[in-house]
Amino acid sequence: MTTHTGGCLCGQIRYTIEGEPAASMVCHCTHCQKQSGSAFSTIVGVPEGQVAITGEVSRYKDSGESGKSVERQFCGTCGSPLFSKVEVSPGLLWVKAGTLDDTSAFAPTAHLWTRSKQDWVDTGDVPAFETNPS
Repeated sequence: MTTHTGGCLCGQIRYTIEGEPAASMVCHCTHCQKQSGSAFSTIVGVPEGQVAITGEVSRYKDSGESGKSVERQFCGTCGSPLFSKVEVSPGLLWVKAGTLDDTSAFAPTAHLWTRSKQDWVDTGDVPAFETNPS
């Protein structure tokens, strides 16, 4: 079984993922842009039962552009965004790819919410969807 590790900037929160992710995506919704402070958020969807977290995460209840609930989890000390639980994908924990210790095993398979993407972002040959794929 493959193991992946990661954590926040200050090291207060660490996590271990056992097994392979269900999905790797880039979200361009306006909420992910604001939350990440960037043009998008690169996320890895993992079944919740495959993730062990040490440290206390802070939570912010949000709703995405879809209107569905999103629980954003982050480090209350350094502010690093770490995880999201999204109503439209129950049972998955969306891990912010930039918090992984090694991202070499991951590549996005889709771009979501491209109707909100920054004009200068090129999605290349990766499939792109204006909202969530059906």
